[in-house]
Amino acid sequence: MKVKTSITLSEDLVQTIDEYSGKFKNRSAFLETAAWAFIDQLQRAERDAQDIEIINRRAEYLNDEVLDALAYQVSL
Repeated sequence: MKVKTSITLSEDLVQTIDEYSGKFKNRSAFLETAAWAFIDQLQRAERDAQDIEIINRRAEYLNDEVLDALAYQVSL
């Protein structure tokens, strides 16, 4: 379902949108596509941050495992 809304944008931004919105039905379609793309980027950044947090929390354990494996290889 579409909801009609009103937003205020700078004149420069509207002109730039108009330059690029030719591939879309209208400004609304352009802005909706851009908003979804930006939201996707934000969600991906959140997932990446969560992954990094998990890796950092487990870093000491993982490093110990690697050192153990390397020590085992050297002793062979």
